[in-house]
Amino acid sequence: MISPELKLPSYTEQSPEVAARFARLNQRDLILDVKRISKRFASPQGAVTALQDVSFTVHRREFLCVIGASGCGKSTLVRILAGLETASEGELLVDGKAVNGPGPDRGMVFQGYTLFPWLTVKENVMFGLKMTGHRQAVAESEALQWIELVGLIESAHVYPHQLSGGMKQRVAIARALANQPRILLMDEPFGALDAQTRAQMQSYLLQIWKQVDITVIFITHDLDEAVYLSDRVLVLDRNPGRVNELLENPVPHPRSPRQFLSPEFLAAKARLEELIHPPGDSTEEDRLPMLRMTPVGDEVY
Repeated sequence: MISPELKLPSYTEQSPEVAARFARLNQRDLILDVKRISKRFASPQGAVTALQDVSFTVHRREFLCVIGASGCGKSTLVRILAGLETASEGELLVDGKAVNGPGPDRGMVFQGYTLFPWLTVKENVMFGLKMTGHRQAVAESEALQWIELVGLIESAHVYPHQLSGGMKQRVAIARALANQPRILLMDEPFGALDAQTRAQMQSYLLQIWKQVDITVIFITHDLDEAVYLSDRVLVLDRNPGRVNELLENPVPHPRSPRQFLSPEFLAAKARLEELIHPPGDSTEEDRLPMLRMTPVGDEVY
């Protein structure tokens, strides 16, 4: 929680450099157009609406983070964008063309380590290339380029069980990028990593994003991560999931961990926290039953 005594600028206050960055971003081609997407699931209690009337657009080379309280439909949304689930209503366009399933124009990185354990790093990255018809020599050459990009060229011939968690996710990123998708979808890819490795992976991802013509849509529940990585942040309400706000991130580039205590960073984080957890928003479902399990002679608070 941000101290109320800390004087912060409004999250809408932008430096001329940041304002110019968003002006350039809005002039780029529109790559993704999400139009009134809704998703309902059947349950024993009846239909459950996970997403309702979700609409937003994303420009080429943009880094969009999606955040919201647990259960707001973030993962459902990214699976629909990937074509792994179908929307109950609405339309999804990539480069103006309707999306009806998975396609090479979208790559996906999951939270879990989805590498094939019987294949080496190089073979994992080659897999998608070979499936799309690349010859062995071409697939190997291209795979090595992507492995070098993520800083793992010395580990090209090792197996996943010989890698750390962060290294596995770098391989997963290389594999997703090898088919040169237009959009990279990432569903809380660093959620299972320890804090130190997570910070390192955030830095790696920003470096990779700068080097590749790719648009990133990144699902996270971590406010620091969203502010550190994003150009804009899409905030979802829950029950059902719908767009609350789409915020422009006032933190200037280039990004570094030193900015975590800057006024712009703290103001953006405070605004996101206010949207996700409005004052007085504590509900009964957040409270546990008051059952005394251990007799003690004093109270803790």
